[in-house]
Amino acid sequence: MRQITGIKAIAFDTDGTLVDFIKVMRHSLGCSLRELEKHHSGSSTRMNADRMIEIRDAVAEMSGGTIVDFRAVRLESFRQILAIVGRQDESLAHHLYNLYMKHRYEDIEVYEDVIPVLEALKSRYILGLHSNGNSYPELCGLEGYFSFMVFSEECGIEKPDPGFYRVVLQQAGCTPDELLNVGDSLHNDVTSAASLGIPSVWLNRKGETRPADIDVEFEIRSLSDLPNLIDLTENR
Repeated sequence: MRQITGIKAIAFDTDGTLVDFIKVMRHSLGCSLRELEKHHSGSSTRMNADRMIEIRDAVAEMSGGTIVDFRAVRLESFRQILAIVGRQDESLAHHLYNLYMKHRYEDIEVYEDVIPVLEALKSRYILGLHSNGNSYPELCGLEGYFSFMVFSEECGIEKPDPGFYRVVLQQAGCTPDELLNVGDSLHNDVTSAASLGIPSVWLNRKGETRPADIDVEFEIRSLSDLPNLIDLTENR
């Protein structure tokens, strides 16, 4: 196992690593669907959260590979949802979008192991975060922990493009061996960053089986294991 030595900064992925995005997204869609039913009876027989996710993803795909404005994508997906249920209503689309966004941030859940770990590491390392999404720390109860942040919709590069992690290195002010990267996605976080020589930790919260063709240097099941992993490898 490679040693984690000389680390100056730690960069965390956001969704799935620090924040349970899938849970809050489905919850927020459910709130919007119930509101839609109030305005257009019978909608719930033609629409559910899975279908709403499919529509949103299809709208995003129409971007043609360019970096998308997630808010614009979500609003357009509500327009298309209304068209499908037979209620083309721009004001209602905005109402459902605003309700979704309200719950998307007000009801978001940070994993229970996150705050204790950030508290333990913040005095030892420069902390940063990065994301292809829009879970900004000030909207997720994580304000004040991070010295640098990289979002794909702002930098114009999306993970797993290695160029994204070049931006992360630039923002962190680190060389690859001075930055530790932590994320839940093997493709977007671990192998992409590792291709630039950045030591990367796979946060495998779900206990997934790693594909045989993917090399992972470091794997943990809980973020609580991260400080010990760093200490053990530094002191080998």
